[in-house]
Amino acid sequence: MTKTEFLANPKATSLDSLRQRLAIAGIELYVTKKRVKNINFRLKPYCLSVSVPMSINTTQMVEAIARRVPWALDNHAKVLEQYQRKQSLESESASADSPIWLWGKPQKLSLNPDEKVAYYRQQLSDVLPALFDKWQPIVGATASEVRLKKMHTRWGSCNTRARRIWLSVYLPAYPIECCEYVIVHELCHLHHANHSRAFWQTVATAMPDYQQWHDRLAGKSGRLD
Repeated sequence: MTKTEFLANPKATSLDSLRQRLAIAGIELYVTKKRVKNINFRLKPYCLSVSVPMSINTTQMVEAIARRVPWALDNHAKVLEQYQRKQSLESESASADSPIWLWGKPQKLSLNPDEKVAYYRQQLSDVLPALFDKWQPIVGATASEVRLKKMHTRWGSCNTRARRIWLSVYLPAYPIECCEYVIVHELCHLHHANHSRAFWQTVATAMPDYQQWHDRLAGKSGRLD
């Protein structure tokens, strides 16, 4: 089956096949069982979050999500456009003396855009050796090379063949746990190149509280590959 046929196929036999179908379009699927009466869907940039009742069985859950996958695929571009427009307006309206954030805390600094990037690059470079020394043994994978880049659409990416990891230079604006999560995410791709169930199980095993740091970054214009 070609990529086009796979995207257009409304049927799915498992949660993994739904995740794969969405992943082709750059959307990650998160399913959480909660004490709710109905299945709730929330489409965000690069993410479809689904809350399902505790009592629902797997077949009912998969069928319900499968029916909404075409909706997510059709509307994701619009969600991205609306979010990016909002981000642009917020950026334009921000005052010149807005605080610089470092690891989730405001700093008494006034920097122009180039100085800000240089500041974040240095801060991230300072902590990366220790963070990779911490997480590589836990994940059980080692990167051959780590590079930093001015990325506005991604928090990180991984070239699995070269075992090269790229990280967004803007990560130091968020709590350091967010940066750790991105590192764990990309290291786990050295075990699993896609976003399969096995991949997310590997992430959860390495970092059980990853979801809160993922959620902190979700919708902040970047995504993870």
